[in-house]
Amino acid sequence: MLSKAFAMGLKQTIFIPISLLVIGMSSTAVFAQLNKLYNPIPLPSTYEVADTLSDKDIPTGQGGFARDYMVKLNKGDNLAIDLSSDNFDSIVTLLGPDGTTVAENDDGPDGSSNSLLFTRITQAGMYIVRVRSFGETGVGAFKLKVTRLQPIK
Repeated sequence: MLSKAFAMGLKQTIFIPISLLVIGMSSTAVFAQLNKLYNPIPLPSTYEVADTLSDKDIPTGQGGFARDYMVKLNKGDNLAIDLSSDNFDSIVTLLGPDGTTVAENDDGPDGSSNSLLFTRITQAGMYIVRVRSFGETGVGAFKLKVTRLQPIK
């Protein structure tokens, strides 16, 4: 009787850690997949990029797509972010280090569907410049330029 109880206890003891191991492996696999799925592109040192938005980019849930670029910004930086495309109605969004929206622009002051955003950075850190199409306006080539504005002396 003792050996049967011991054997049943051993099975239960082994079963629990294996379950936890499987759960641990599953969550590790999920985190690995998330890291593969979301990988913002570092903005080149020129702070300019000519690229293409495609249906392989981040779905917005509104029929369009988005592409994210990482940029390190300093407290006090004054920025102009210019996004233009002949292929889609563009929206540019600046996301802060904590993921919140710092600023966003849909249409520039020239009356076109290009985007021009001006903002001042209040906290140093890694920011995301998100390029996206408005609604279902599509995909295609675009140009993005981030300019650090200098005060007039």
